[in-house]
Amino acid sequence: MLLLMLLLELVLNMQWMQTEEPVCKLLGRAQQPELAKDGDLIIGGIFSFRTGQDGAIETFQTAPTPRPCKDLNSRELQFAHTMMFAIEEINQNREILHNISLGYKIYNDCGSMDILRAAMALANGQENVTTNSCSKPNTVHAILGHSGSTPTMGFARIIGRFKIPVISHFATCACLSNRKEFPSFFRTIPSDYHQSRALAQLVKHFGWTWVGAISSDNDYGNDGMATFVQAAQEVGVCVEYSVAFLISGPRHALLRVVEVIKHSTSKVIMAFMTHREVKVLVEELQKQNITGLQWIGSDAWITDNSLTDSEGYTALIGALGFVVSRAQIPGLGQFLQEVNPSQFPHSTFLREFWENVFNCTLTPHSLTDRRRLCSGSENLREVETQFTDVSELRFANNVYKAVYAVAHALHNLLTCEHSQGPFTNNSCANGNSIKPWQVLHYLQTVNFTTNSGETVYFDSNGDSPARYELINLQNAKDSIMEIATIGYYDASLPEGQQFKMNNVSIVWGGGSELVAVSVCSESCPPGTRKAVQRGKPVCCYDCVHCSEGEISNTTDVDGGPPGTGR
Repeated sequence: MLLLMLLLELVLNMQWMQTEEPVCKLLGRAQQPELAKDGDLIIGGIFSFRTGQDGAIETFQTAPTPRPCKDLNSRELQFAHTMMFAIEEINQNREILHNISLGYKIYNDCGSMDILRAAMALANGQENVTTNSCSKPNTVHAILGHSGSTPTMGFARIIGRFKIPVISHFATCACLSNRKEFPSFFRTIPSDYHQSRALAQLVKHFGWTWVGAISSDNDYGNDGMATFVQAAQEVGVCVEYSVAFLISGPRHALLRVVEVIKHSTSKVIMAFMTHREVKVLVEELQKQNITGLQWIGSDAWITDNSLTDSEGYTALIGALGFVVSRAQIPGLGQFLQEVNPSQFPHSTFLREFWENVFNCTLTPHSLTDRRRLCSGSENLREVETQFTDVSELRFANNVYKAVYAVAHALHNLLTCEHSQGPFTNNSCANGNSIKPWQVLHYLQTVNFTTNSGETVYFDSNGDSPARYELINLQNAKDSIMEIATIGYYDASLPEGQQFKMNNVSIVWGGGSELVAVSVCSESCPPGTRKAVQRGKPVCCYDCVHCSEGEISNTTDVDGGPPGTGR
């Protein structure tokens, strides 16, 4: 009897389970963007309005939570608003994407883990969830960002598997040109492959054959420095030392680099680093009174406002480096001046930014905050900030071009003529259901000219043409360094014509009027020849008198076997 009752209960339970409707539940919600606007088509963005995190070791017993970021980065905030400005401009342009509106979701995260979390939210953001069913993914059509090569590699490698385009304005590591690893990656800034080779030619041009090399100990620094060292060797430049450190690493790594510089004989430092590493290195060198150095900089720091607008880094006066060309974006300055926290009431960062700029608080009745209450009449037009400064638009212009590249790809996709399309059976994309992989296809073939006359296109690796300005940090009033353009480099020109100098006065390391001398050995005068020192690079040699039966009537004659007549 008991067995019969158990069987009956089992049957009833099975019948109840069969009539129960399936329930889909989300285990968590995607992180919300810092800045967002609806549109028919959505572009994602990832920037770091704050940089720097305290170190943490995950236990993997619970899901990692977003970690706070520390230092304010006005340039990144300007990048994000340049993206917003370009989208607004396109939405008002009747000649591109007519009757189609673009929207955006912009995330503010620093640290590779949190940047990856933001990228996954953009790739798999969920629409509103009903009680008994999960919604379909709300994937963006492209992602702009990030500024750093290492975090970009982290999420571009994953996002690429979903065929979602990723376009960076500042990630320059040559490793990102690998289409097998990063099949959907594009960039509107040249690869460091070209910058490293340009820097090697620059060093050779000024006769510096004996240089030190320091890099950030990450993908950007290590990859860029490796290319520079190889290119330097090809043009006859020797590297005395090559060391690396990271600002988030142990202090003894920084001190080891300082000791290497202190005991070196080269006077030129090739610094392939971010502005964060340059800051702490220069500060430590000044503490130890190590001066008289000629800095050569990569584009990640050579024009950074936090260095050029500060009294603490005057040791960098005279620095040389290549950067992308300066540009003007009409209307952007006014757009930035009109930014107000009321436009994005859910943005925590914009509130913090506003309070920081005007030294007031937007939170009434705060017992712990002694600042005055913001009046509501504050206006960015009345203050000078790095955020609203549009006098040196270089990398922000790359953001602007990236947005337009996506817009042109979408425009070409939507104006596709049936029976002439690029997809199966010469078909076109469905304009009511555009897939990221279709945008990816059209991005590879975009070719347009900006209002300023710059041509934008990508090669088969997703790279942009390599053109740079050679700049020199020169002393100006109130310890603010002026950026002077003294030359150009264009990798598309024939070898020997790529590097050109302007007829502009150069300020050398430390503000000197004389170019530094950085060689391992002085030139050998006529009557002598070079003899390479055992165990040393070819740039280090002794000058020995010619053997009997040999002559030399020019400087720096290489040694050769007896009787060659040199």
